[in-house]
Amino acid sequence: MTSEGAFAALAEPRRRAILMLVRDEPLSVNEIAAHFEVTQQAVSQHLKVLKEAGLVSVTRQRQKHLYQLRPESIDEVREFLAELWPSSLKRLKTAVEAGRER
Repeated sequence: MTSEGAFAALAEPRRRAILMLVRDEPLSVNEIAAHFEVTQQAVSQHLKVLKEAGLVSVTRQRQKHLYQLRPESIDEVREFLAELWPSSLKRLKTAVEAGRER
C-alpha cells in the first residue's frame, strides 16, 4: 500500500463511511450496501478501491465475502498527518508571537 493510494481511496466520502462501518466487525457487501442508497455493484466498486489501497481485507465465509478495516494500513496515513502537525503548530506559534509584538 502506498499513502498515495490510501489518500486517493479516502478522498471519496462514501469510502470513508464504508471504512467506519467495517472498522469494528467484518461485513458483507450486502450488509454494507444496506447503509447507502446506491446499488450493491456501486458498493462493490468502492470496496475494490479500498482493497487495492490496502485499507480493507477480505475473507470468505461460505458464500459471503466479508470486508474489514486493516488497522495497520492506517499507520502510514497517520504518520504522514503527524509529520504535518508539528509544522502547523510551529507556524501558529510564530504567528501568535508576531501578533503579540505589535
